Amino acid sequence: MKTSAAGIAELHAEVTAAQARANLAESRADEAEARLAQMVARASSTEALIANLKLEIEKLRRQLFGTRSERTARLLDQLELELEELEAKAGEDEAAAGQAAAKTTTVRPFQRRVPSRKPFPEHLPRERVVLPAPDACGCCGSDRLRKVGEDVTETLEVIPRRWKVVQTVREKFSCRDCEKISQPPAPFHATPRGWAGPSLLAMVLFEKYGQHQPLNRQSERYAREGVELSVSTLADQVGACAFALRPLHALIAAHVLAAGRLHGDDTTVPVLAKLKTRTARAWVYVRDDRPFAGRAPPAALFHYSRDRRGEHPEAHLADYAGILQADAYDGYNRLYDAGREPGPVLPALCWAHGRRKFFELADIASRARRGKTARAISPMALEAVRRIDALFEIERTINGQSAEHRLAARREHSAPLVAGLEDWMRTERARLSRHAPVAKAMDYMLPRWDDFSRFLDDGRICLTNNAAERALRGIALGRRSWLFAGSDRGGDRAAFMYTLIVTAKMNGIDPQAWLAHILDTIADTPQNRLHDLLPWNWKTKAAPQTQAA
Repeated sequence: MKTSAAGIAELHAEVTAAQARANLAESRADEAEARLAQMVARASSTEALIANLKLEIEKLRRQLFGTRSERTARLLDQLELELEELEAKAGEDEAAAGQAAAKTTTVRPFQRRVPSRKPFPEHLPRERVVLPAPDACGCCGSDRLRKVGEDVTETLEVIPRRWKVVQTVREKFSCRDCEKISQPPAPFHATPRGWAGPSLLAMVLFEKYGQHQPLNRQSERYAREGVELSVSTLADQVGACAFALRPLHALIAAHVLAAGRLHGDDTTVPVLAKLKTRTARAWVYVRDDRPFAGRAPPAALFHYSRDRRGEHPEAHLADYAGILQADAYDGYNRLYDAGREPGPVLPALCWAHGRRKFFELADIASRARRGKTARAISPMALEAVRRIDALFEIERTINGQSAEHRLAARREHSAPLVAGLEDWMRTERARLSRHAPVAKAMDYMLPRWDDFSRFLDDGRICLTNNAAERALRGIALGRRSWLFAGSDRGGDRAAFMYTLIVTAKMNGIDPQAWLAHILDTIADTPQNRLHDLLPWNWKTKAAPQTQAA
């Protein structure tokens, strides 16, 4: 019996020791896993921090020195996407490291160093949730407690979109003397068969033309939220809204064409055709006087056409006589005729377009990416880029100043550089064959030198046509979402709405809020007061309510 008991005790001791060793091994494995997860999280956090610093550096460089190359905008977009992915990865790894550290007592949870978050805006409503106070002291158990303060943790939350039906009741009253029925007038609706409120209409319009969400996607999303709105029903309202907004569009168009200087440009628009899509064009004419301290508010006017023939800009600018900043597209040539009525349009060509042709031959970074297959860098093209960049550097110092000050600075500093560039370019061009790539870049500018150098005679003219290209940026991005316009009529309607939305954005107001207010009030606004509804005159009524909340 003693021998048997001793054997059992010995076995029990061995099992206990084995279990202890297993627990120790498991603890060490958990600790190693936690430390590994912590290292991964720290590495991810460092990557995200580096990406964030790179993005900030590029933004600061662009702010200080302007666009340094043709690829700067693409670089910023790429850095934004890279930072987004790295931040998501860092957050995921931090959570994994915290979960792994919770299994141990020796490894502290990893916490990322993140930029300090701005406090939540004061105008947001606060919902106060007070947790139940303790009934007794956690130390001695006494119930004699008194409040000495509180800690508040703020969490940002969002309420899902809520739909509601507004019932407008018009009571009827009968006169006891004459028996005539009296009743308030029916409420105004922006569209016929007015079942949709102005805020809903503005949301549909802005999502379609401002956020590039086709009506079929909107219809599907609304159905998931419990509201069945067919595509045909939404399309009917879009057309009715375009008709209701015509007076505002006409005022914006008149404002744009009253400018002494315009930016013009166009971009491709895919349009649905029978069994295929065809390429149409979207044109834009931008009035932006801010570079020379002009007081006129900025605005953009869009047009649509089936093709890119010169007759379209001729029709768009039939009554315009001023300065047109654009590229060297031949379709504008008839506008420049001296005998044109009501007067010739003066061309001011874009130096960014001219510089781009040289830059493509002198892009060192692109050559490095392509390796052995890349074309050799042209020293002549590099010299042209250097000389043109000197002009851009002068422009950055005078941007936003008066036309008179800009003109004086250009005559003093830019004119000698332009003259030197022309002399150098004509001398070098005479030594090149007509087939040389850099000769083609020179041939783009030299025959049009007077139009390129017109900025030296007028302080209002900009060195580039970037204002028009910025206005077209939304269309270029949206093409990936809506794929094509449904018809020529749809292209015209899109140009109509782009005019309103882009103009609102240029004036720093919320296009959706502005459209909602316009659709709610335009019918009650006298014709001579319609100017009050233009984006630069409009003041949102939500501000006083927000402050009160």
